[in-house]
Amino acid sequence: MKVLMEKDAQQIAVEFIKRRKNSERIDISSIEQRNGCWVVKGTCPIDLEGHPWAEKFEVVVDAKGKIKSTDFSLL
Repeated sequence: MKVLMEKDAQQIAVEFIKRRKNSERIDISSIEQRNGCWVVKGTCPIDLEGHPWAEKFEVVVDAKGKIKSTDFSLL
């Protein structure tokens, strides 16, 4: 089985956020390994009724490259 590297986990999370939030600008603030999974944290811009906001996210990617969980909240 292929070992999931940090850059692979980051790419999986970025592609997921781009599709889910329809945003091209994704800012990664940290990547850490926790309990055998990669935790990718960062921010992305969103548009709420014509007003720009920043939204922070946390995406957990398991060792197989699957999204295990996500968390989004406004800053």
